[in-house]
Amino acid sequence: MTDEPVEPANPVDPVETLRAQLAEANHRLIQAELKSHAIRAGIIDVDCLKLLDTSGLVLDASGDLIAAPAALAKLKLDKPWLFTKPNTSHPTPPPAPEPPKPRMARDMTFREWQTARERLLRGR
Repeated sequence: MTDEPVEPANPVDPVETLRAQLAEANHRLIQAELKSHAIRAGIIDVDCLKLLDTSGLVLDASGDLIAAPAALAKLKLDKPWLFTKPNTSHPTPPPAPEPPKPRMARDMTFREWQTARERLLRGR
């Protein structure tokens, strides 16, 4: 055995590693912003965004997607069946309200039970 240091077979440049991580983070941020814009535009399925060319989309200094509305407008013109007309500011309908649940006699105090019994006997 020798005392010479062993160099790795494939040295990794830390700057290139950071650049690759930054590019991946920017790509994910662009995809998230694009989904947000697409939902507001009324897209039926966000998987349809794979049809969109995202190579020209860039983020500005504040993290906003610059050309997303124009790109989605072009997609809407080319493939209008992928979009619906948004009818409200909310993309999904609100949940239906739950009907009131009746209280059980065993969960009431004696006075509450008497009041409920009187209302029931009066037909109310």
